[in-house]
Amino acid sequence: MSETAPAMPGPPAGPGDGRWPGGLSSAAPSPGYTGGPGWPNQGPPPGPLPSPGGGNWSGRPPPPHPPPPSSADRVRVAWQRRAGTDYIFNFWTALGWTVLTLGIYGYYVFYQLVRRMRDHNARRLELLDATVTFAWEEAGRRGLQGELTPSFQRAAGHLAVLRKMTTDFREPLVFTVLTLIAGGIVHVVTFILLDQDLVQHDQAEVGVEYEIALIFGRFGQNLAFPDQRRVKRRQNYVARVLVAIFTFGVYFLWWYHDMMVEPNRHFYTNWSEEDALAGAVQRLL
Repeated sequence: MSETAPAMPGPPAGPGDGRWPGGLSSAAPSPGYTGGPGWPNQGPPPGPLPSPGGGNWSGRPPPPHPPPPSSADRVRVAWQRRAGTDYIFNFWTALGWTVLTLGIYGYYVFYQLVRRMRDHNARRLELLDATVTFAWEEAGRRGLQGELTPSFQRAAGHLAVLRKMTTDFREPLVFTVLTLIAGGIVHVVTFILLDQDLVQHDQAEVGVEYEIALIFGRFGQNLAFPDQRRVKRRQNYVARVLVAIFTFGVYFLWWYHDMMVEPNRHFYTNWSEEDALAGAVQRLL
């Protein structure tokens, strides 16, 4: 199989630097730590249960809840999680396995097409939101919040678009099961939704990345400004459907190719930006 999880390049850092343990490492985060903005509900601590009448745990004050992760930790964990979200397709390998399995592998391919975009969007929102939060805190330490407020406000507007996208229904298992009922129609609808998601997602990302580069420049950290030309145009859905009909479905192979390759290209662009961003955050700690 050529579909592989991406390697985790990143700026080197020496161990024990007192900021991120081991520097920018690709090691998996600690078990149970999701890097999200909140923590799961805490169960009762080990030890004797309280009396039926209430009161403290065995006469002692309840243990404190663990502190929420810092904004820098959220950036680090979201950066590290890309190996589990940004699935990279190889079209010819996927096609070969689909043929060898008499079409069964094709359901896995379809599932991953939906799953990877949903998870990538959520991870990128977490990473960019944590970065903006970290930048606001850093601006406060430097007395620059007043000067940079317009940039933070614009970034917040773009983040709101990304946040709203995570509420759209994109459950990969449901979409995959629906292909068993109405395969061709579900494929067309899903491809259109995923393409629109990619365009809207990248437009909002470019906006946030531009403001982040502007803000970090005031901190003495030079980040490349995003190329706004990278945002792809929407596919011509009507033309693609007509060609697929006239070719008795053969054109679907090329459509599948585009649905794999275009997000692949998007992921590669994000990774380069993420590596530079993670390095800049670490240097400011």
